[in-house]
Amino acid sequence: MSTRIQAPDGAQAGALVPPTDLGDLRARVDGALAGFLAARRRQLVEIDAALLPVAETIEAFVLGGGKRLRPAFGYWGFRAAGGVDSDALVAAVAALELVQASALIHDDLMDGSDTRRGEPAVHRRFAAAHSSSGWAGDPTGFGSASAILLGDLCLVWSDQLLNEAGLPPLTLARARPVFDAMRTEVTGGQYLDLLTQATGDTSRERASKVAVYKSAKYTVERPLLFGAALADAPQPLREALSAFGLPLGEAFQLRDDVLGIFGDPGRTGKPAGDDLREGKRTFLVAAALEACGARQREALLAGLGDPSLDEPRVAELTAVIVGSGALAATEERITQLTETALGALEAAPMASQAREVLAALALAATARRH
Repeated sequence: MSTRIQAPDGAQAGALVPPTDLGDLRARVDGALAGFLAARRRQLVEIDAALLPVAETIEAFVLGGGKRLRPAFGYWGFRAAGGVDSDALVAAVAALELVQASALIHDDLMDGSDTRRGEPAVHRRFAAAHSSSGWAGDPTGFGSASAILLGDLCLVWSDQLLNEAGLPPLTLARARPVFDAMRTEVTGGQYLDLLTQATGDTSRERASKVAVYKSAKYTVERPLLFGAALADAPQPLREALSAFGLPLGEAFQLRDDVLGIFGDPGRTGKPAGDDLREGKRTFLVAAALEACGARQREALLAGLGDPSLDEPRVAELTAVIVGSGALAATEERITQLTETALGALEAAPMASQAREVLAALALAATARRH
């Protein structure tokens, strides 16, 4: 679903644009990222020409796709607090995409994913380069180590882009604690996700906590608060943005969980049922394990985390999930969380334009198909 609203601020009369594109925001974010990454490529190549594939891979990964939701939430958190648009602001919120790139590169490695957005995952790409070049050692180990380094580099560069965005030092100082807390939370959430898979914890409570810290906070709430901090928003508005952003972020992650099992590979860029092969203990899976019968539970647990799952077995397990009522329960929770978020937004003390765009972003985040 592509949520569209009237273009504000003197755009062509009657124009309808996706909420991430209002004011050419997506194009401006992409431009800020492209300029920054081009400078980083030159820096790496000056060190050694062998680093060119590192730069090119990060450029392709960051610029080759993505919904740009996090910069959009950051930007409109700033505007909700009365902040005035600038190129420096756009560059600052673009730094959120480098945090996202770091998380995705590392996440694909930890999950053993083969693809991302229909292309080879970074660790697979470097393993293939090792094999085709006939280098010494283990291609898989080389690919894994390379992905760790590229993910780390994206995280380093997120700091650099933020610092070089052109905002006044006092403005950056206000927002830095939010930026740092966000990166700590997503890293902690990633570890909790690994731990949950290792311990086999199948409770809804654990699945919800992982969803909140691995994705929900750094997708919506923290970007909103980051933008609000840049604009020196008053405490009541910050509290309202949290009340909107946290349930919305959880709804976003639950939609991601549904797509990870039931999504169209042509849209998601990943094979159908990939979350089952990776053994993810999501809310959807936890709800199914809680509700299904003993035989179905045994079958689901046996298949969860099996990388060799073929299409017939994926179909068998998805039938268990649907039959248990877990898919319907998850969809209901997405609806409830989204309604809670929109209710908080309606009561938030902000300009009507920001409220309208944030409502559209909420629907785009939770009703998406990829």
